[in-house]
Amino acid sequence: MHPAELTWTLPHIVAGVMVLSLNAYVLLGGADFGGGVWDFFARGNRRDEQRALIAEAIGPIWEANHVWLILVVVLLFTCFPKAFAHLATALHVPITIMLVGVVLRGSAFTFRTYDSKRDTVQRRWGRIFSIASLLTPVVLGVCLGAVAGGLVPMRPASEAASLTFVDRFVNPWFLSPFPWAVGLLTLLLFAFLAAAYLTVEAPEGPLRDLFCRRARQSQVALLITAVATLLVARAEDPRLFAGLTRGSTALAMLGTTALAAATTLWALAARRFQLARLAAAAQASFILWGWAWTQFPWLLPPDRTITALAAPRITLQLTLGALGVGTAILLPSFVYLFRVFKSGETVFGADQP
Repeated sequence: MHPAELTWTLPHIVAGVMVLSLNAYVLLGGADFGGGVWDFFARGNRRDEQRALIAEAIGPIWEANHVWLILVVVLLFTCFPKAFAHLATALHVPITIMLVGVVLRGSAFTFRTYDSKRDTVQRRWGRIFSIASLLTPVVLGVCLGAVAGGLVPMRPASEAASLTFVDRFVNPWFLSPFPWAVGLLTLLLFAFLAAAYLTVEAPEGPLRDLFCRRARQSQVALLITAVATLLVARAEDPRLFAGLTRGSTALAMLGTTALAAATTLWALAARRFQLARLAAAAQASFILWGWAWTQFPWLLPPDRTITALAAPRITLQLTLGALGVGTAILLPSFVYLFRVFKSGETVFGADQP
């Protein structure tokens, strides 16, 4: 059934909120991971300046940005418990690797800030921070790609019991090329966002020119990888490829994504960095919502819908009520956080005051 033929119900609204939360995490937390990517590639005479700029950009807000990922997990656990239980079991290997990466990245970033300033100590923590920043987005993308590609379906208990550990928990996501293509796409998207944001953060001069160049380079790499991911989907999962490329809505998503990408490149060339940042955020959002539209109404492709896996209606109602109250507290708090810690010349992820 095509999404347009469906009536939006309470489970669909909750699923939409989950995608909104994931969107916020990509634009904020994802850019933080991208900052770690550029920290890894910081070289030359301006290496320390690059790393100092990245640390200054993400330092005050990186912990708060994880709120959005936590919200996605809580909503999945509360409102779609069967799906949560299945995904936490079927993908427990990559999820564990991702969580370890999140912890190592945060710990290394903190220790590098407050530990000894000796070069050996800084290099040790910087290496852990950078490697975790590279690894975690890839594994996150692998998990999303495995779900979108229908590689972790819910099987009958008797069928699942007959599989070996490797066949059940490793091979579905590890051996298929599509999850890894999505993982690489996620990494490049985060790196691209960070570079676009840092063009606004950087002072006028060589450092800003450096990140402008990196934003253009990562944009080109992102577009090439996106096309390659579509080709892999066409070979591996024709159903997914059809959803991504056929129909007026899919074509509109592709068109708006391409327009946002072209706008970003033009804005970077014209040195209109605020516009480039907005266009980069729009491009990332269109990519995410294009995936969500393609998967809708399935929560676990290819045969488990959002409504079939939803919790009882009263649970959804209470959760949305609590979410409304929480949003009234959370959003003003985030605005205040950005005003307090990002009120200098430029703002990472917010407008200039």
